[in-house]
Amino acid sequence: MNICVFLSAAELDERYTRPAREFAELLGKGGHTLVWGGSDVGLMKVVADGVEEAGGRLVGISVGFLGATARARADEMVIAKDLAERKALLLARSEAVVIMVGGTGTLDEATEILELKKHGMHGKPVVLLNTAGFYDGLKEQFGRMDREGFLPLPLTDLVFFAEDPAGALAYLEESAGVR
Repeated sequence: MNICVFLSAAELDERYTRPAREFAELLGKGGHTLVWGGSDVGLMKVVADGVEEAGGRLVGISVGFLGATARARADEMVIAKDLAERKALLLARSEAVVIMVGGTGTLDEATEILELKKHGMHGKPVVLLNTAGFYDGLKEQFGRMDREGFLPLPLTDLVFFAEDPAGALAYLEESAGVR
């Protein structure tokens, strides 16, 4: 399965890198392909290294102005003309999406993917990996949106909140009929 992962390129501490490495190892050992932003720094590097070391494939989708940080040894690297094209290519090349910890870029990617799903533009499973409670506030906000009628479909149809890497991958594999 081609799994898109949206995540930070920042250098982060062990509470974020350890679960990211664990997820990457599970992904690679499961024979899956990582489709990611193509960066070879920070948490993106941690995940790409883990997938590669565990035998998975790497498909990077970078953008011209980030070319200096693009991973040289990916199985495939695509350079998009801008961030909008990059997001579209990441979604097009994947069968499922995992959102890991990140900043404004990750949040932008996450909300766009969820908005597209809300409007029926894709039906791919989407997981928010809530490492160290990072997305607790967002989970609470989504719950409120759901309860107060702001979502045209149930929150559980829109996104799955996973508390650990194994739960995230199990949900994706079950959704895709892999298990």
